[in-house]
Amino acid sequence: MAGCTHNLVVSLMEVRVVEGDLLEQKVEAIVNAWNRNIIPWWLLIPQGVSGAIKHRGGFSPFRELGRRGSIPLGSAVLTGSGRLPFKGIIHVAGINMLWRASESSIRDSVSNAMEIAINQDYLSVAFPIIGAGSGGFNTDSALELMKDQFSFIDSNMDVAIVRYMKTKTNNSRHRTSRCG
Repeated sequence: MAGCTHNLVVSLMEVRVVEGDLLEQKVEAIVNAWNRNIIPWWLLIPQGVSGAIKHRGGFSPFRELGRRGSIPLGSAVLTGSGRLPFKGIIHVAGINMLWRASESSIRDSVSNAMEIAINQDYLSVAFPIIGAGSGGFNTDSALELMKDQFSFIDSNMDVAIVRYMKTKTNNSRHRTSRCG
């Protein structure tokens, strides 16, 4: 009787879901849910994570990103972090030309961002909920897709998915829950 083999990835990675501000996370890198980089960054109205990065980190990450040209849907690109305290910003093309996210764009964005983070030997990374907001994807559904995709990634990196929560003091006090 022949044996049956199954490939199963058991991840040691801890994925936390936190409420707060992505830019206030104590991590080595953050992920910016971006577009395909077809429209020049300086023509876009700053909003969401990108708007916060431009406002607090300056334009240099976006100038660097602009020099890269178009980004395939679901792909990721690493840039410097401008005035922000991170080692890098990983920009993911999480939305298509119609400004919409899909299951595959969210999953591919998570995988490709993590590939960069692992290759850079980052110990920690924080993600926004990719596809929510401008991408029009239901926030809870996008979060579940992301958590599921992380379960296929073999890493011991500390990962946070940040659900944006505006606070009066704009500090890093967050409610935390464990994925599971």
